[in-house]
Parts: sequence; structure tokens; C-alpha cells
Amino acid sequence: MSRLGSAVPPVEMSKKKAADKLEAAQQRLLRLRLLLGGQLGVHKLGPPLCVLFEGWDASGKGGAIKRLVAPLDPRHVRVSQFAAPTYDEKRHHFLQRFWAVLPGWGGMTVLDRSWYGRVLVERVEGFATREQWTRAYDEIVEFERTLTAEGMILIKFWMHVSDDEQLRRFESRAADPLRAWKLTDEDWRNRERRADYEAAVEDMLERTDRARARWQVVPGDSKHYARLAVAEHVCHVVEEELTERGYDVREAD
Repeated sequence: MSRLGSAVPPVEMSKKKAADKLEAAQQRLLRLRLLLGGQLGVHKLGPPLCVLFEGWDASGKGGAIKRLVAPLDPRHVRVSQFAAPTYDEKRHHFLQRFWAVLPGWGGMTVLDRSWYGRVLVERVEGFATREQWTRAYDEIVEFERTLTAEGMILIKFWMHVSDDEQLRRFESRAADPLRAWKLTDEDWRNRERRADYEAAVEDMLERTDRARARWQVVPGDSKHYARLAVAEHVCHVVEEELTERGYDVREAD
């Protein structure tokens, strides 16, 4: 069954109700972040937390990240964005450029795009050979296994948006002088290859979903629903992981 085809919001929710629930989730995350950073509870550093975002263009990654980190002190979280690798970065293994931003114990990093570019845009656009992107699935799984075996909490989101909604957002951006800069010729060109990208996404979800590095597909046609779903899922995973490791998450209150 298609993972993308099942990405439909299970319930309708008003913007007001979603905003209220989002605020509660943000406060919950703030307490958890202070616990991880050793500022609450037993005052010891908790495991590294890395939250990774991939998704369609205009799927709401930026808005979800903004709401996720909004309640946190800027000293307690790093947001790193990745575009195409530079000339020098291409001289190294494709995973090399991501190591420097990964969090240590007590740290938190949010990634706006990631190492999955190798099996998405680099695969579809031919920037990686078939041998390279085919091999990358196992390399990524092993990379993430190494990180999580060392203790990292790794949360992965695919922000999904329907073809019709993506087109509506593109047209809205194009008509707004203050947001038109977000839209490029490459974005329009990528829309023409949506079927190819969908095949790549389905393969990615199928081949890199592991017990300690699960994919969460977030239906993004409703922005307020998506932002809430992201914040609540991060809280849920962190609470579950910490409880499993013997932490009393109630100490974050």
C-alpha cells in the first residue's frame, strides 16, 4: 500500500482548536527540551535529539520547523538547512557534510533537508549514478543505525502535500511580491516530474524505515493540522524514548 496515498488527515480540526493544541504541545516540548539539556529533573545531559524534515516543495516544512522551535531558547537548538552540495563537498562521501551539525549529548538539531537528497533529487535528476543512489539506501540505514545505537533520538518527517494543493501554493507565492522569492524555475520544473519523485519517495520510505529511525508521513494540505501533528509527534517520541531509558518525564513539569 502506498505510504503517500494514506496521508490524509484523520479528523477535521478548526484553526482555533489546532492553535490551542499547538501551544500546549510547544510548552510540553519546552519542558522536555530542558530535561534533555540537563536544566530540569536530575540535571544530567540526556540523549541527542535530531529531527529531520523532507517533503515536497511548498509542503510546509519551514512553517512546521518555525513552530517546532518557537518555544525553545536559541541556545538550545540548532536549525541547519541543506541545499545542493558544493564543489568541495562533492569530493567527499555524500554523508560527510552532515556530521558537523549533528547534536551531541544534551543537544538538539533540526534538519531542513538531509542526506536523503541522494535518493531523492540526486536520483531523479541524475546527479548520482544508479549504482550510487542504489547503494545509498544501505549506507543511510547503517549511518542512522550508528547514530541511534550511540543513543541519538532520530525523528524523520516526510511533509506530504497533494498535487492540487501544491499548485495552489505555487500560484499564491507567485502572486505575492513578498513571497515570490521562495518560488524558482526549478520548483516548477520539479512539478513536471512529480511521478518520478513519488516513486523515489515510496522507495525511500520502504527501504529506510527502521525501528529506531521511523518515518512519519505528515499530511500537509492543512497547514495548522500539519504543524500540530509535527509538534505532538516529537513530544510523543521523546517521552517514549526517555521513559524506555529510565527517565521520569514527569520531572520535566
